[in-house]
Amino acid sequence: MADVLAAQGVGVDYPTPAGTVTAIDGVTVTVPDEGVTLFAGPSGSGKSTLLRVLALVERPTRGVVQLGGEAVSGRSHRRLRALRRQTIALMFQNPLENLLPELTAAQNVIAAAQSAGREADLDLLGVVGLDGMGDYRVPALSGGQQQRLALCCALAREPKVVLADEPTSQLDDTSAGLVLETLKVLVDRGVPVAVASHDDRLIKLADRVVRMDSGRVDSGRVA
Repeated sequence: MADVLAAQGVGVDYPTPAGTVTAIDGVTVTVPDEGVTLFAGPSGSGKSTLLRVLALVERPTRGVVQLGGEAVSGRSHRRLRALRRQTIALMFQNPLENLLPELTAAQNVIAAAQSAGREADLDLLGVVGLDGMGDYRVPALSGGQQQRLALCCALAREPKVVLADEPTSQLDDTSAGLVLETLKVLVDRGVPVAVASHDDRLIKLADRVVRMDSGRVDSGRVA
């Protein structure tokens, strides 16, 4: 098993009027190229910041991010955008941030595939439990359906890895369960998934749990 993503000694600082705030510091983690990796921890532990760094959305203040064993965090913004588009699918906590609300479900899948230079496969809607809903516009879908559509769009892009930030935090148990089933579909199709969440429902799904606290990996709590 190889690593699709890795962070080595990564730290992120934010300037504030009161001084510098360190969101994460000295974090070294890997995301294997199979299964589900869960970054768990309370709010403010730094797990979402780490996910954005791994997704090449946020440049670390220090340390190195590797994609497929190659250091990439020091590359230009333009090159990082190209790498994200080609290899990484990032899901935000609010599903509407992942979708185009003015389009139908099917049109969202097509747009996602085209953004990565892929050919759209609308049969994927059935794979994530949205069969027959291709003509529904995004606002007509429930929160759980929107998250599953976002996962469908991620699958349509054929990424090397999917990163999801709190994908179940705004959902009831039934909707969250359906989203977890959809995450399993991604893994079954050979797409590794990394999730940042404080939702204990995700622990049963995870193949590996990395616990974070106060911006650091909680030593001895990687399982």
